Amino acid sequence: MFVLDSRLQQDTYWIGDFPLCRLLLMNDSAYPWFILVPRRDDVSELFQLGHADQAALWRESTDLAETLKDLFAADKMNVATLGNVVAQLHMHVIVRRRSDAAWPAPVWARQPATAYAADELAAVIKRLRGALGDDFRFAESCS
Repeated sequence: MFVLDSRLQQDTYWIGDFPLCRLLLMNDSAYPWFILVPRRDDVSELFQLGHADQAALWRESTDLAETLKDLFAADKMNVATLGNVVAQLHMHVIVRRRSDAAWPAPVWARQPATAYAADELAAVIKRLRGALGDDFRFAESCS
């Protein structure tokens, strides 16, 4: 049974699910910062996924990055798996702009996180509603 790492759970909002991955939004309004987590048990590395799941992760992350680039007018998309702090396999998909607080450095620990206000979170979800494909299911909390 899939269980989301507690650190991801406390630092993010659950937006919904693609066929393979759970989509999370990092609770830092300084950046449109999304995280994809394959809903598979005991996986910490890409190579631990079967070939079909690897292809699905690649497809979901690529489609998401392309959608977010257009939706949030990104200058650059940062897509990465690190897992140095959270071992559970997860992929960061971060919209970067030349005007953001960390540009051009990585966003990690650059500045304290600025939590989303309720209206800001609602605005992000509203933007996503019209942009994500038919294979995406929003979490009930986003209804």
